[in-house]
Order: sequence, then C-alpha cells, then structure tokens
Amino acid sequence: MLDYCVIGGGIVGLATAIELLQKHPGSKIMLLEKEAAVASHQTGHNSGVIHAGIYYPAGSLKAQLCRDGEIATKEFCAANGVTFDTIGKLVVATSQVEMERLDALKSNAYANGVKATLLTKSELLKREPMITGLAALHVPGSGIVDYKSVAQAMRAKFERLGGLTALGTHVDGIHEDDQYVSVRAGQRNWRSRQLVVCAGLQADRLAVLSGAHIDFQIVPFRGEYYSIAPAKRKIVRHMIYPVADPALPFLGVHLTPTIDGPLIAGPNAVLSLAREKYKRFGINAKDVSEYLRFPGFWKVAHEHMRSAAGELYRSLSKTAYLKSCQKYCPALTASDLGEYRSGIRAQAVTRSGKLVHDFLFHQTPRTLHVCNAPSPAATSAIPIARMIVERLMNGS
Repeated sequence: MLDYCVIGGGIVGLATAIELLQKHPGSKIMLLEKEAAVASHQTGHNSGVIHAGIYYPAGSLKAQLCRDGEIATKEFCAANGVTFDTIGKLVVATSQVEMERLDALKSNAYANGVKATLLTKSELLKREPMITGLAALHVPGSGIVDYKSVAQAMRAKFERLGGLTALGTHVDGIHEDDQYVSVRAGQRNWRSRQLVVCAGLQADRLAVLSGAHIDFQIVPFRGEYYSIAPAKRKIVRHMIYPVADPALPFLGVHLTPTIDGPLIAGPNAVLSLAREKYKRFGINAKDVSEYLRFPGFWKVAHEHMRSAAGELYRSLSKTAYLKSCQKYCPALTASDLGEYRSGIRAQAVTRSGKLVHDFLFHQTPRTLHVCNAPSPAATSAIPIARMIVERLMNGS
C-alpha cells in the first residue's frame, strides 16, 4: 500500500512528489511516468526561460506563483548543481501602439513587485547594438536554464528522500473507492491512499479514465523554433522579446540564448496534428479526430481565426517567420535560421469555447487531477507543488 501516488514525470509532477515527501517524511510515495525518461514532453521542449512575472495581472495567483517560482527555481538549481544564468530580458517596442503597451507592462511589473526599468532608444542601443526599437523594458531577474536538467535533478532528489520512480509505466486504469485508489498499468497494480495526476498533454484522458465528468479538452499547440547560425549566436546578450498583444494568449517570437550555447528564435503557436509528435508534420489521427469532434474547438477556432492564420503562415514560410525577428533584429537573414526542435503546449479548452488561462483542478476524496497548470508552469513548478499538496491535504 502506497501513501501517495503521483502520475506524471514532468516538472510539476516531480516537484509535487518532492513536496509530499518533505511534508510527510517516511511516507511511501511512487511516481509513475509512461515515458522512458522524465521531462519527455512539455518540460523538456520549452525555451528554458526562468520568468520574472511581468505579464500576469497584479495580485493574481499566477503573478505570485511566478515571483515565488523564480526564486525557488534558482535556489533549487544552486543547491543541486544545475547550471542557470540570470541574463535578463528586454521587451522591445517598435511602434507607438507597442510603446503604450510597454508603459502598461512596466506598471504591471511594478505592481507585481518585479524590478523593471524602461530604457530609451539610445539606452537600448547601448545594451544591444543589433536590436532596433523605440524603447525597451529591462527585466534583470529573468534567466535561462535547461528544464530537463532541473527535472532530472528533481528525480534524483525525490529518490534520495526515499521516493520510488517507475518509468515506462503507461497507466490504463484508475479506480477509487472509500479506502484507496487503485492504479493499473498493464499487469502491474498499485493501491494508494491518495493520488495526484499531473498528466499535462494527457490530463483530460487521465481524468476521464478515472471516471471524472469534465467539460474541457486538451488541444495541442505546436511551438516551432529556429536555431540561429553559430556565427551570430552572440548577436544578443539578453533575451529579446516583442511587446505581446494582450488580446492573444502567446508572447510572440523571441530570441533566447540557451544555457547550452545555441541562440534560438521562437516559438510561434500553431495547431498541432498530434499531442506528442515533435517532427514538423507528425500526425496522430486519434488526437486530431478528438479535437475536431469537440464543439469548444470550433468556437475557439472561429474567435481566433485571424491570428491563427498568421501563425500558420509563419509556420509555412521561413520568410514570414524571419520578418517577425527582423522587426527588432534586422541583421538576421534567412540563411541564419537553422533547424531546431519543437515543443507542444497543452491548451485546455472548455466545451463553451474558452481558452483556459488559469489553474483547473478536478478533485474527489482521494484523487486530485491537475487538469491545467498554465504558463509559466516550469518557472512556478515548486510553489505550484506546494499549492497542490495543500489542496490535497485540505480536500479542496
């Protein structure tokens, strides 16, 4: 009999498993992951940014979790030998409309307690000679890290604390009764007093598997990146972001130095033809047919048709993608954009056609499903885990 079982070896599941052990030393805790390694999906396929929390509404839970997560992530890395670098971020305005949005972003950063400084055009040019803009917001606390390395260090810590990990374990049955939760994976079975499911791209399917009645579905969005040619990897020192359109759910194509060397451009955000296939034209018929049959998908598609068309155009045209970068970095050319891996984001969509931008849980007496852990979940994973465990203990 397990005291706790956690399904999902992404960064949120790993952080939750550690938090459970730290809150309840000596408990028997098992973490189950269907892949052969942790961080195989969203955690291991993002741009590796440690966010500071400038975008989220003042006083919101996401803002608080991001601020706490920035500190906690850096502390965890320092304590566990994971390399990170606080290189800072520049959000660059290139039009008068963006200047107004930049002012609003600065005010929001201050309201969230995030250090941010507005730079003039000349100050921007002094910091980043190859970047063109009317002004920029400098966020010094933003950093870079390899979240796959963070997740591997979390697994190691979990096991040092006495936790058990089972990789390559595809859960195909969940049943809860008054005494425990039964979890089945093929011929293997576990019984646990409580279960936490952090399934990311499979969150809706695991909820349904457990018998939950849900009104949302995970729709996968693909983020495509390019690697900048080695000769131009040092073209910037900071992360360079455009000013995001507040009406859209994504931050736009940005330039990010990575902790292992490459400079990457991206991501865009296009509808994916599979939840877990990362090659450009990877397709899973089941994944596609599920969201095509979901009424909420069509409502979202209609509402965001124009922006979706622009993202698709950038996906199909390197020239169009390049223009997104040249808006603030005109020195880049088509030959500078090389192949790089893609990522897939789990976007929860309600049956009524709303994109879920906040946390979404489904809870029973012995099971807690983390149905949606919104961006920046990687940065905020450690405080998110504290919230999950508190919710599990309190039963709500």
